[in-house]
Amino acid sequence: MNQRVKLIRKELGMTQEQLAQHLGIGKAALSMIETGKAALSSRNRNILVQELNVNPDWLETGKGCMFNAEPDLTSYLHRTDNSLPLQSVPLYSIEGTAGLVPLFSDQAQLKPVNFIHIPNLPKCDGAIYIVGDSMYPLLKSGDIVLYKQLHDIGDVFWGDMYLLSIDIDGEEYVTVKYIQKSDRKGYVKLVSQNPHHADKEVEIARIRALALVKASIRMNSMR
Repeated sequence: MNQRVKLIRKELGMTQEQLAQHLGIGKAALSMIETGKAALSSRNRNILVQELNVNPDWLETGKGCMFNAEPDLTSYLHRTDNSLPLQSVPLYSIEGTAGLVPLFSDQAQLKPVNFIHIPNLPKCDGAIYIVGDSMYPLLKSGDIVLYKQLHDIGDVFWGDMYLLSIDIDGEEYVTVKYIQKSDRKGYVKLVSQNPHHADKEVEIARIRALALVKASIRMNSMR
């Protein structure tokens, strides 16, 4: 199956970065899938089948046609931002702002702890350090995520990775998750990369802040 993921990408004329973005994973994670070092998750399989019209039988066995219908890349094209040659992305401390809500509501007045300079990056509003292992091994505690703030849950692309603030009994819970549709009206499903974390459905009304994760930076050593 792993080699067939590469064939799909080649047939669509996508780079690894482009298909990885569509699947909501990193380029390194996609490379591991294509080389057989990692398995294709059920979530990624569903994206290939449901959004790109890949024939599930062909994906499993290699028999039949690659696609059930012409692949629709409309949503992918709409969410692919033009990259900037160079930008200074402010890095904020959540501890210093008491959470995402005050950060997003008063970001222009807050002083960043530093700035991140990465060439050819999509437009980002800011960056923060993350805590927790729900997205491990894609992200780990201490990594930096660069985000683009959203103002409406209707702007969400299902299956992408988001930075969220959720109200739990009056307290703010900040997390990074994949957002998927829920069968329950007024709810969304939050999905982790780490298989030890169960999927969780939350009321849309409890989401207090929302941002699309555009990129991540990992610190392999502090020395």
